[in-house]
Amino acid sequence: MSCQKAALELNTGSQPGPKSPERTEDVTAFEDYGTGLLENQLSVCDFVKIQKAFESPEPRKIICMSREDFTQKMTEIVGWGTKEEYGELFDKVDVAQDGFINWDKLTSFILLELYEQDERAKATVVPQWKDLEFLPLKHKDNIQKVIFLKSSSHYLTISKEGLLAIWGENLKLQETFPITSDATKLKHLWVTSLVSLENVNKIAVAFTSKEICFYDLLSKEEFACQYKLQGLKGTPICMDYWYDPLDANESILSFGDITGKVQAIAFTAALISLFERPASACEDGEATMTINWAELLSGCHKCCHILEHKLHQGDWVRQVTYNASLDAIISSTTSNTNSVVLAWREKSKTHLNMTSFNIAQGIHAFDYHSRLNLIATAGINNKVCLWNPYVVSKPVGVLWGHSASVIAVQFFVERKQLFSFSKDKVLRLWDIQQQLSIRIACSLPESQDFRCLFHFDEAHGRLFISFNNRLALLAIKSDASKRVKSHEKAVTCVLYNSILKQPSQCEEDTNEDPYDN
Repeated sequence: MSCQKAALELNTGSQPGPKSPERTEDVTAFEDYGTGLLENQLSVCDFVKIQKAFESPEPRKIICMSREDFTQKMTEIVGWGTKEEYGELFDKVDVAQDGFINWDKLTSFILLELYEQDERAKATVVPQWKDLEFLPLKHKDNIQKVIFLKSSSHYLTISKEGLLAIWGENLKLQETFPITSDATKLKHLWVTSLVSLENVNKIAVAFTSKEICFYDLLSKEEFACQYKLQGLKGTPICMDYWYDPLDANESILSFGDITGKVQAIAFTAALISLFERPASACEDGEATMTINWAELLSGCHKCCHILEHKLHQGDWVRQVTYNASLDAIISSTTSNTNSVVLAWREKSKTHLNMTSFNIAQGIHAFDYHSRLNLIATAGINNKVCLWNPYVVSKPVGVLWGHSASVIAVQFFVERKQLFSFSKDKVLRLWDIQQQLSIRIACSLPESQDFRCLFHFDEAHGRLFISFNNRLALLAIKSDASKRVKSHEKAVTCVLYNSILKQPSQCEEDTNEDPYDN
């Protein structure tokens, strides 16, 4: 970024510093975070003068200044500000305490300030929501999962009775299919969870028949079952899938069951095949291949291996996920002992080391923000707690505001905010830095007893909340008023001047408007 562009972000004024009354109206919102700081009040012209002071008559020679030189020259060249203020600016720029700074160091500091300003602004913006609407569904039983398929830009919803609904990106219902296994047809068992295996164009569905079925999305037959994993010791009730974006062969399917066991299948050649097809298997590529869990445990399939632990000791595992930045499987229960367990993979990738959080009365759900390095937990005791994954003794923050058990939490990753939803149907959005919340007003169903599914699709700004077999949608309004506009009328052409290294634009009924700041 050039000096002029960086300066424009800070201040579009061209008059001397704050001691000149004409300049006050040009001060940007950045000063809200540091009123009176010198670097927040420098104008474009000020930066041009500073840049010239660092220019050398000899090509490719870098001019460095000591603290004394910098404070002396800046007060003379810029024409406003005290030596003490420029000395403070020098100390901020000279992070390494070398005693010298140059133009590159100064501009790097300014750009970092702009980035931090932008991050703070995002965290304080409260999204505006459209009116709550309920999607027209054909599900007759509880909705178990909502997922978005990036490859086809479709949403999938699945309900307890095994009905899979396909939605367009515009949330128009397109098709429905019954997803069942042979066992569920015979015994009237249910679907418990659904995950998308994006890297291999498949979905995995867990059933109360203690099996997981893998369906091929590219099959000629609609949702053909390609693999059927049977022989699990407990009923899987939650699942998660992750794959390495740099090497899509590496992926992990993790799941938790009603016996308190957390298990994961680590695939090493997912793009080739999830499981090895035996030589005796039918050559028909569409035929379903049955795999027994004991086969995977014995290591018969060389393209994958098993990770597991039993630290939850008989409590139902309510949620499980693998996080690559931690290289750990995170799971939770409603118990007050081992409420959250982090199973860290060792260097060999085949064994796990466990740490756990004990949370009073247990939790319903959790979420992890990798950039903030925080785990948020939805407490049965009405609290939302924030945890450092490496500190198990106590939370680093507690968010108070709910008057009923919190049943869901999810981070708004880009804005570093947090959603929480409680059993009394109160939806809150938290500013993590300030630990303050707002209550999002929306009219929710009156039902007293309901099973809730909570899913925020950040890419599309859509929040889904299910109430048994009903699915509510809250969508964020697009705020066109905050878009940056350089012209009042429609822009008709844009040209780039390679000599001045600046763009020029024209709008309707006007002459050329060069950016010559």
